[in-house]
Amino acid sequence: MTIAATAPTVVQKRRSAFSRHLTAYLFISPWILGFLFFTLGPLLFSLTMSFHDWPVVGERTFVGFDNYRTMLLDDPQFWESLWITVKFAAIYVPFNIVMSFLIALMLHHATFASGFFRTAFYLPSVISGVALVTIWSWIYSREYGLLNFMLSLVGVDGPNWLGDPGLAIVAIIIASLWGFGGTMLILLTGLKAIPKELYEAATVSGVPGWAQMLFITLPMLGPMLLFTFITSIIAAFQQLTIALLMTKGGPLGSTYFFAMYIYDNAFKYFDMGYAAAGSWVMFLIVLVLSLLVMRWSSAWVYYEGEVKGGDRNA
Repeated sequence: MTIAATAPTVVQKRRSAFSRHLTAYLFISPWILGFLFFTLGPLLFSLTMSFHDWPVVGERTFVGFDNYRTMLLDDPQFWESLWITVKFAAIYVPFNIVMSFLIALMLHHATFASGFFRTAFYLPSVISGVALVTIWSWIYSREYGLLNFMLSLVGVDGPNWLGDPGLAIVAIIIASLWGFGGTMLILLTGLKAIPKELYEAATVSGVPGWAQMLFITLPMLGPMLLFTFITSIIAAFQQLTIALLMTKGGPLGSTYFFAMYIYDNAFKYFDMGYAAAGSWVMFLIVLVLSLLVMRWSSAWVYYEGEVKGGDRNA
C-alpha cells in the first residue's frame, strides 16, 4: 500500500524534473545550434582544411603539416606580416586602454551633458569599417585632406600620410583608436561600480587624490582592465578592414598585416588550406598571449572577496 502510494509521487517528480530540464534546454537551444553550426563547426572544418592542399577548384590533397612547415620556415612574408602586426599591437593596445580609461574617468566625474558625451564617444565604435575608412581617407588626403589643411594654417606642409611607409602605420593606428568607445564604456561601467564609501573613507583619512587613484580606482578596476587588455590584443591581431581599404597593405608593404596575409592567401591566391593554417597560427599566438596575460594578471587583478598572499597573515 505504501509502495503503491509513493510510486506515482516518484514518477511525477522525475517527470517534473525532466520537464524543467527540457524547458531550459529549449530556451537555450537557439544559442547551442548557432554555436554548433556557425562557430564550432567552421572552426573544426578550418582545422581540417589546414592539413590539406585545398584549392577552390580542383582536387584536395592531404599534406599533413606541410602548410605549417612552409609558412614557418620558407615564407618570409609570414614573418614580415607578423612583425608588422606585433608592432601595431604594441602601440595600439596600450594607447587604446589608456585613452579609454582617461575618457571614462572624465565622463565618470562629468556633471554637464554626460549622456551626450557618452553617446558621442561611443558612436564611432558602431560605424561600419567602410564608413570609417571613407572618413579617415578624406582626413589623411594629401591634396584636400582636413589634417593637412589644418597644418597649412600654421605654415606646415602636410606629409603624404598614406603614401609614406613610415607614416602609414601611424595613420592606421590613429584611425583604429577612433573606435575606442566600446572599451571606454566597459571601463566607465567599472568606475561606476566602485563603492563611493571607499573614496569617502580615504578622503576623511587624508589620502591624496593620486593615492586614491593608485590604491582604490586601479585595483578595483582590475578585472575590467584585464578584459579590455585581452580583447584589445585580439582586435589588434585581427586588424584587416582599415588597412585593406585604406592602404591595401602599402606603401611598400608597411601596413601588410597578418590578417591581410591570410586574406590574400584565401581570396587572392585561392589556397584555402594555407590560409586556414595561417588562421590557426594566429589563433595559437593570440591564445598564448592571452594565457600569459591571465597568468601575469594574478599580480595586479583583485576580485571581490579575494585575499592575496601578503594579506592573509594580517
